[in-house]
Amino acid sequence: MQKIIVPTDFSENALNALYYAVELFKYEYCEFYIIHAYADEVYNNNDMTSRKRFEENKASVLKHSEGTLTSLRDDLLLVSPNPRHTYITLSLFGSLVDETNELVDKENIDSIVMGTRGKTDDRTITFGSYTLQVLKYVKCPVLAIPSEYKYTQPKNILFPTDFKLPYKRRELKILHCLAKSYRSVIHFLYVSKYERLAFRQDDHKLFLSETLAGNKIEFHTVNSDDVTMSINESISRYEVQMLVMINSRQSYLESLLYESKIDTIGLHLKVPFLVMQNLSR
Repeated sequence: MQKIIVPTDFSENALNALYYAVELFKYEYCEFYIIHAYADEVYNNNDMTSRKRFEENKASVLKHSEGTLTSLRDDLLLVSPNPRHTYITLSLFGSLVDETNELVDKENIDSIVMGTRGKTDDRTITFGSYTLQVLKYVKCPVLAIPSEYKYTQPKNILFPTDFKLPYKRRELKILHCLAKSYRSVIHFLYVSKYERLAFRQDDHKLFLSETLAGNKIEFHTVNSDDVTMSINESISRYEVQMLVMINSRQSYLESLLYESKIDTIGLHLKVPFLVMQNLSR
């Protein structure tokens, strides 16, 4: 049984991510927690002159949230009446990161699926502020879906790695199950001027091979010091439908997320992006 959180702000981007998730996991038994964290909507309302007005507004936002979530669940049951899927809707008065983290711990969540951008849909940026916060601070795998991306079976999955990280079996299991369902090829991409691996890297590479033994995997080495360019070129070369990366301390991905360099360095994410958190949970 997979447990999956799908945050929503009721935008088209969030709806697109939800329908992608339902389709992607159609072969799995899943509990989908469709959540709306609405504290910011309440606190950002400038028309609050008293505590009474504040509480009235809070109740109004909650009522709207619960009603919209119920309608969304009803639509899902009509469009995708999958007996393997259960939909749980939650309106939560708190920040998205705090509420998501709490739910991850409480329900032992396997993954989070969300749009790369929300209501603002600023197309000059790769990630909206809420998505970036979840990627940075929630200790759970996150699958981010670009706003204009329509569901396509992930036949080719790109996994850039320097083989320096000690991978976690639980999160690799998510990749294993996805790839197995679609008979996907997992392309491991090693970008380096030095083809020979250190003993630690060799051991981690062997661990990946053994853990994903039931999948079709290929290893590629690119002689370059430009990781971003190599990733972009490989997405095109191998006709990739999903990009997978590991976020951990002092990793390439962490430097992008925490220094907000994804947009400036040109990592063009036009395919779903699965971020696995190599952090303690």
